[in-house]
Amino acid sequence: MMSSGGYTTVDDDQNKNSVVSGSVPVAVSDPDHVTLKFTESKLQTFPPSSESQGKIAAVFRPPSDADDSFSKPARGISDEPRSTGWMHAFTVGAYKPYFDVDTSDVLQRIRDSLFPFRGTFTENTADNPDLYGPFWICTTLIFVAAAIGTFVTYVAHELQKKEWNYDINLVTWSAGLFYGYVTLVPLGLYAILKYFSAPSGLVQLWCLYGYSLFVFIPASCLSIVPVEIFRWVIAGVAGFMSATFVALNLRTHIKSAGERWFLIVAGIFLLQLGLAVVLKLYFFTITVGTN
Repeated sequence: MMSSGGYTTVDDDQNKNSVVSGSVPVAVSDPDHVTLKFTESKLQTFPPSSESQGKIAAVFRPPSDADDSFSKPARGISDEPRSTGWMHAFTVGAYKPYFDVDTSDVLQRIRDSLFPFRGTFTENTADNPDLYGPFWICTTLIFVAAAIGTFVTYVAHELQKKEWNYDINLVTWSAGLFYGYVTLVPLGLYAILKYFSAPSGLVQLWCLYGYSLFVFIPASCLSIVPVEIFRWVIAGVAGFMSATFVALNLRTHIKSAGERWFLIVAGIFLLQLGLAVVLKLYFFTITVGTN
């Protein structure tokens, strides 16, 4: 090793037997000075190893105060813990897929319900049955039936110059009738079909029955006409369309239940007609008091 001008140079013979780390020559002014050595750095390697600590991690994570627009999970993926087993039925997340429909989907299904002889509703909704449409159809029908029933009663009393009192029970009975029907009847049918080894999806049954009630909304509006025979015709046509819609869409599936499939379909048809009769008698049959 030779010293010249305050810098140290390494002879070739010494290079063979010694290892000098780093690319900067060792600065030594005289033999009493300390020799500086630069340890090997991994920062020159890109990307750095994920095993090294204190270096940049292999996966980038934004700081906690950064905009989380890029760190949010993708659509359809949730970081919320998921419940398993039967407890999952009591979580909101269990019902999110059944409300994931567009307005165009709901309108198309409403149109299908107004053409009951096609019988393709269950086939078209098999992959994506929804509860959004049935819920709002049922809710709308509750208030439409109660409001129009109250209005026609008021008009009938006014025409005969009789005192009229508002009946708040119409809303209560309307909610109990339609919510109860669209919930309990499909549930009972689900149990019957399962008993006859022809099970059907419960959500799909709720979807079918929910959309089958839509025809009663325009029928209720037409019942404003103060002609009793006309109201019966409207109720009969609406009931027949709704019953046909449900029966034809379930007929193909119920045939696998054996020889009694016809009785099941007939029961479904008559029950739907019975709903139309109850709607007519309770909401649109006007009795004017003698006082």
